[in-house]
Amino acid sequence: MRDVAASGGMGRLQKVRRAWLCGQMKTKINNHFIMNSQMVFLHEFLKNPFQVASIIPSSRFLERHIVKLAEARSAQTVVELGAGIGGTTRAILGAMAPDAKLLSIEINPRFCALLHRIQDPRLTVHCGGAQELRETISLYGLPAPEVVVSGIPFSVIEPGVGPKIVETISSVLVSGGRFVAYQISKHVEELSHPLLGPARVEMELLNIPPLRLYRWDKQIAFSES
Repeated sequence: MRDVAASGGMGRLQKVRRAWLCGQMKTKINNHFIMNSQMVFLHEFLKNPFQVASIIPSSRFLERHIVKLAEARSAQTVVELGAGIGGTTRAILGAMAPDAKLLSIEINPRFCALLHRIQDPRLTVHCGGAQELRETISLYGLPAPEVVVSGIPFSVIEPGVGPKIVETISSVLVSGGRFVAYQISKHVEELSHPLLGPARVEMELLNIPPLRLYRWDKQIAFSES
């Protein structure tokens, strides 16, 4: 009986040890992925600073702030413009309902490759420009979004492109839908005011650099298509 008890105890000990080793391995893999992603981000910033617009990815504080301000938990369809290496993407997925859908659009091919590593059936990654937002939503057969989140640096994109993107966002959102943009400059506020009215503005200081967060709610009076 003692031998049986000892054997059972050893078996449980081995299971605990295997579980611990598995957890350690997953942690090492995740840490390696994060470091690799951050190196890719820095490399792409140095190569094209106007497209990437920040030397380091968004902080966890900013990601949580974006999710809360956008009320992503209550949305069935969310669109993310300028997904980067996927920090905000993961934060949105972490808040979304099990049957919700996230369309993440990113123009940088290396960032797209990192986004494709995120294993979540709710996520669709599209490598392309935000100005084709309407066509991209249609391409994947998604309904009109309740939320559009954008990290695109509106202050440095080509003249004429910014207004087109904002106009498309305004037209694809459902009535009562939310457009949230996190930016260094106030340029997006100037672009969006004529179509979406005054913005709710908040600051996230626990990010490098500190950023403004803007939220617009699409009113029923705005036309939909």
